[in-house]
Amino acid sequence: MIILITGISSGFGEAMARRLTADGHTVYGTCRRTVEPIPGVRYIKAEVTSDEDCRNAVEKVLEEQGRIDVFINNAGMGIGGPLEFSSLEQAQRQMDVNWMGMVRFLHYVIPAMRSQKSGKIICVSSIGGLMGLPFQGLYSASKFAIEGYCEALRLELKSHGIKVVVIEPGDFSTSFTASRDSVCSPEVSAAYPAWDRSLKSIEKDETGGLKPVVLADKISKIVRARNPRYHYIISTLEQRLSVFLKAVLPPSWFASILSSYYKL
Repeated sequence: MIILITGISSGFGEAMARRLTADGHTVYGTCRRTVEPIPGVRYIKAEVTSDEDCRNAVEKVLEEQGRIDVFINNAGMGIGGPLEFSSLEQAQRQMDVNWMGMVRFLHYVIPAMRSQKSGKIICVSSIGGLMGLPFQGLYSASKFAIEGYCEALRLELKSHGIKVVVIEPGDFSTSFTASRDSVCSPEVSAAYPAWDRSLKSIEKDETGGLKPVVLADKISKIVRARNPRYHYIISTLEQRLSVFLKAVLPPSWFASILSSYYKL
């Protein structure tokens, strides 16, 4: 299959590119910086916030291969901190990368898949796209947007033979933790003393989380699946349980559970 993945410089993207190439697929991947190349992977330098870069990346694959069988929207970033102290520029950046980056690529990918009358779109969301996480509100908002967009897109593309799958990872040990843009200052800590405690808990969970290869193995199966599920939660049992509780408990009860977990 011809596969295009966004953001393969590290973490999920790198692990997926390695696994899918090893599976025998032709893999193209976008990245913003120069990295140690994975043998067999075809790199495209592109920034997901650039309309031109997104268009050029899709056109390059189509010119060389004539089709795109699987598109995996993976590129993303996170901003942490109390929403009150998050700047408008940070809010715009968060949505521009995580949500609009996906929208930009799909603007060019979907017409190609529709003309093929086939294709598979896999978008990486998060458990944070299923519940609003305290001190990660901007990140959750961007992932909620992915969930809603893909829910509508799935229905629109059904008659064209295109499958839309959303992945909701829990905590994973990747470079995402170190690269998070966090709002930190004495003023923030004074106004929200729970923020410092929560950040330590968040980082501990992430650094002790699952390895990216776990997600890559699941993606390998989804790519091969003839009729994949709409959603795949890839996380620890505890985190899958939290998603179940969110669905069945009264909102105030679940809010109490989250408040206790994040030491609010």
